[in-house]
Amino acid sequence: MIINNLEVELKRGTQTLQVLFLLKNEQYGYSLLQALEERQINIEAGTLYPLLRRLETQRMLTSNWDTSESRPRKYYVLSPFGEEVLEHLIKTWTEINDEMMKLIKGDNKQ
Repeated sequence: MIINNLEVELKRGTQTLQVLFLLKNEQYGYSLLQALEERQINIEAGTLYPLLRRLETQRMLTSNWDTSESRPRKYYVLSPFGEEVLEHLIKTWTEINDEMMKLIKGDNKQ
């Protein structure tokens, strides 16, 4: 149970980064789920859609409705602020990953 909770916490932050990264190009929710799945990134629809709404509320995404098809679709894309956030998160992720790899490999001198 504890391990499961820790895994969920660890994945939660990376999911935001993954979604922001894939929304450099405009996509609607289902196409985003497919793009994640193609990359073997498992995010449930029940997690993705609230995340998209939250990121939009936080001004990291902009959206528009396409009603030209029989089923209207809401498309999302990074806002300029979202691009800044993504850049910062990639830098932070890279630093954290480098630190962890050094620690795991035993290269971290005390």
